[in-house]
Amino acid sequence: MHLTKVAVGCPDIETLERLQRQRWGDDACSLTRFMPKRADELLGGSLFWIIKHRIIARQEIVSLAMVMTEWGEKCRIGLRPGPVSVAAVPKRAHQGWRYLDAADAPPDADFGAGDAAMPIGLVRDLQSLWLI
Repeated sequence: MHLTKVAVGCPDIETLERLQRQRWGDDACSLTRFMPKRADELLGGSLFWIIKHRIIARQEIVSLAMVMTEWGEKCRIGLRPGPVSVAAVPKRAHQGWRYLDAADAPPDADFGAGDAAMPIGLVRDLQSLWLI
């Protein structure tokens, strides 16, 4: 079982990763209002990030806990640092998080050995045009 969440204010994966590092360092996480009822099923799953109406990245969920913050009690979704690119699929934006069945989760992006040398910006541009 996985989750989807909109990466608010992030135009690309690089910005998402930079903002996470600035705010959390190597202790990446996402805060949300409520603990998912199916929390036990989510450990080892992934949080899939929606950017510009497409799922384009994921991060493994490593922990879920209720924590006290300056904004009150929140659910802290602990994530493995560094988003992983996935095969982009359309997804409408939504508030908060939504469950995503494993069968519906996009696979990790496979740019092939020849594409490994492509600059990440070029890869993102080609993804935005649905060419890869």
